[in-house]
Amino acid sequence: MNMLPSVLLVGCGNMGGALWNGWLREGLAPSVVVDRHLESVPTPHRLVRKAEDIPADFHPHFIVLAVKPAGMETTIAALAPWLPGSLLVSMLAGRTGASLKAACEKAGKVIPVIRAMPNTPSAIGKGVTGAFSEDIDNSQRAECTHLLAAVGKVAWVENEEQLVALTTISGCGPAYVFLLAELLEREGQRHGLSHELARMLARETIAGSGALLATSPEESATLRKNVTSPNGVTAKALEVLMAADAWPQTLERAIDQAAQRARELAV
Repeated sequence: MNMLPSVLLVGCGNMGGALWNGWLREGLAPSVVVDRHLESVPTPHRLVRKAEDIPADFHPHFIVLAVKPAGMETTIAALAPWLPGSLLVSMLAGRTGASLKAACEKAGKVIPVIRAMPNTPSAIGKGVTGAFSEDIDNSQRAECTHLLAAVGKVAWVENEEQLVALTTISGCGPAYVFLLAELLEREGQRHGLSHELARMLARETIAGSGALLATSPEESATLRKNVTSPNGVTAKALEVLMAADAWPQTLERAIDQAAQRARELAV
């Protein structure tokens, strides 16, 4: 087991909790979690309710922000004594690197900032985390990759606009897949299947198809064509789904709208 560096995790909700569980599996060094709702953490880690209770002699290698974006400046100001010598990893949606660095400077500190955007499958170690920073060297980037890889794949992008694009695919993507599962369940029931059977079929089909995608060297389009016999049942369904103004165009509009909203929220 490769020991991860010490971490100060601020916020242990859905995403913070997913990361924390992954880090525990990978052998996190003794670290501190700041969270008002978590009941306990395993020894030798320490749980505190507010920043003021963080041990003064604790020197985290990483400070990971997983709180609500609206609380960014207040949170960073409270963390000022622990910022020097640390790398700040922000999971805050819509908070740019510039705004994070400005908050640090307002708190009287200048430290490297990394933006990271994990998705919900991180909760089971199957996530994708997009990452971007213009403040770190190759060694620090490798350390950050090691930290984030505890919950899945890590994809570094070249700029924050690419992080927007990544968010619309991997960040929002689970919701698209869950909607597909929801619709398949509904259609199964509409055609006479029980709720339990329709639910199982939809979920196992998506899970199995995802596993095939993850392991096959074939392009996605090739895998789709492999399922589609000419003039067969699947072909008839795809004629509808791939018709003009159907799935491909609808998804294009959806991604465009998601990207525009991400840009609007960026501060």
